[in-house]
Amino acid sequence: MDDRYADFGDLTFDRPSDGVLRITLDGPGLNAVDAAVHRQLADVWRAVDRDPDARVAVLRGAGKAFSAGGSFELLDGMIQDYAMRTRVLREARDLVFNVIDCSKPIVSALHGPAVGAGLVAGLLADVSIAGRSARIIDGHTRLGVAAGDHAAVCWPLLCGMAKAKYYLLTCEPLSGEEAERIGLVSLCVDDDEVQDRALAVAEQLAGGAQSAIRWTKHALNNWYRDHSSIFDASWGLEFYGFGGPDVAEGLASHLEKRPPDFTGPTSE
Repeated sequence: MDDRYADFGDLTFDRPSDGVLRITLDGPGLNAVDAAVHRQLADVWRAVDRDPDARVAVLRGAGKAFSAGGSFELLDGMIQDYAMRTRVLREARDLVFNVIDCSKPIVSALHGPAVGAGLVAGLLADVSIAGRSARIIDGHTRLGVAAGDHAAVCWPLLCGMAKAKYYLLTCEPLSGEEAERIGLVSLCVDDDEVQDRALAVAEQLAGGAQSAIRWTKHALNNWYRDHSSIFDASWGLEFYGFGGPDVAEGLASHLEKRPPDFTGPTSE
């Protein structure tokens, strides 16, 4: 890959078709997002936007998962280190708005577990394609923090407030089939068709009228921009929670594979 992606060494790039740039999450722990990947996943969309050879981007995961979410090391660092928490907070906002503001259409291919920062980009993508057995999970409240990132600004718009509240409050997983049924993703296909269908959609978009497609994306994404204050509230409250006691218990329970025992204070 050319020098414009030299700063994104933890992501894998290829160009499977004319005008299509494919970005692959490919790392340990089912493509878990560590500090380096989090930074690169936030920033890469600016490089895509400036890439004259990319008309469409595809985001996918290697192996058995799209992405298993933030690595335990990343989460622990955010809990223990205020400077790191501040840096990741800024990156989390950049991730959301860099995907929204990227002029090129983005297609995501979701299979296996789809959680955390990867899921942010996956659901904010302009076309999201999920395998039937994909496991889409927003696990914020199970970790002990508010559902920030993308969820408050896009889930109610995509699938309605009742479904958004149910899944964001309970952290229940959604299959790809259920995600399509409620409108959270664009399409659901058989698991072995996810990558081919994502590429086919990307090729269709790459062959279309670029100005018309890009300005249509820009106009539609004003739904997100107009509700950016909702995002800012959820994002701030999420990172406020990373300084509290419940998130430490949430992370410990994940590491120890047991139910959490949250005892943190409420606002009452």
